[in-house]
Amino acid sequence: MFVINCPHCNEPREEEEFHYEGEAFIARPAEPETQTDAEWGDYLFMKKNPKGWHWEMWGHSAGCRKLFVVKRNTANHAIDGAWTLTEARAAYDAEMAKI
Repeated sequence: MFVINCPHCNEPREEEEFHYEGEAFIARPAEPETQTDAEWGDYLFMKKNPKGWHWEMWGHSAGCRKLFVVKRNTANHAIDGAWTLTEARAAYDAEMAKI
């Protein structure tokens, strides 16, 4: 079990209060109607599954019920931070610019 700090409630809470929503910042195809079935299937189902740091969407289902983004290490569950969707996008873009 690990503890997540909800950026909306600003309180650290146990993992059981939250639900995983999936990988964060997946770009939706600009024109989905032009995608082949294989391309659309890849968009829907082929997600990253890294060992290490990963940007994830979480929902505070037993609290404020809002979505937010967590940067979590999937190998040891260490959490580098939790942000609202707007704040997280800026942090994610800044990190990707360094790569």
